[in-house]
Amino acid sequence: MFSKHHIGKSTRKSQMHWSLAMAMGGAMDSCGRCMKVSLVIINVLTLIGGALALGIGLWIWVSRSFPSTLMMNNMFIASVAVIVVMGAAVMFLSLLGCCGAAKEVKCMLLTYYILVFIIFVVMLVGGILLFVFRAKVLTTLEREMHASIPYYGVKHEYTKAWDDTQTYLQCCGVKSYKDWNDNVPESCCQEVYPGKRRDCKYSQNPTTMYMDGCYSRTVDLLREDAVYVGAVAIIVALIMVLALIFSCGLFVKIE
Repeated sequence: MFSKHHIGKSTRKSQMHWSLAMAMGGAMDSCGRCMKVSLVIINVLTLIGGALALGIGLWIWVSRSFPSTLMMNNMFIASVAVIVVMGAAVMFLSLLGCCGAAKEVKCMLLTYYILVFIIFVVMLVGGILLFVFRAKVLTTLEREMHASIPYYGVKHEYTKAWDDTQTYLQCCGVKSYKDWNDNVPESCCQEVYPGKRRDCKYSQNPTTMYMDGCYSRTVDLLREDAVYVGAVAIIVALIMVLALIFSCGLFVKIE
């Protein structure tokens, strides 16, 4: 009787262990389960990285796009738009990857792998192009800012862009206030408090007006934004490489 009871108890334990194993991933071995958990964690990190990229892109678009009109091209806005779109796409892919890993659906994992690979290639090519053409952008920026000065007071968008740039960056002209000749805008005058400026029309000196040019300040602003975007892009790219590795491994492990 003891032997039968013992055998029955062992059988029930075996059935419980088998049921637990099936619930945790079927016939998948410990290596596969480790890849599954790792892929879920990586996609959570990717979701955070995508949200961060999306937030930074929207922040730049809303609060730091005032000099874009002075550049006389759509490169700045286009680059910010790419950041926003890529951030949203990475967030969507991270959710797809989490579902594919948790449910162990090979079709979802394959789709996830292909889309992540495409986005990774796009990010890589974009980074290379940005590195190659960054010097050209900076050299044309000065020329484009000089070309926009005659439109001040004539076209509203240029007037607003110059006023916002000079107020926010506390600068005047392209290289200095002399670029305005005798038509120095009021936005070149130092702001005492919002809505109140010093009189610099007839007293142009460091105590009444901004003496630094806006070209150098704008370049510094663009470089600062590039640091934020570049740091997030590198982190997300590294996480995406790990996601590619683990998604491929989990795809092979799923029976």
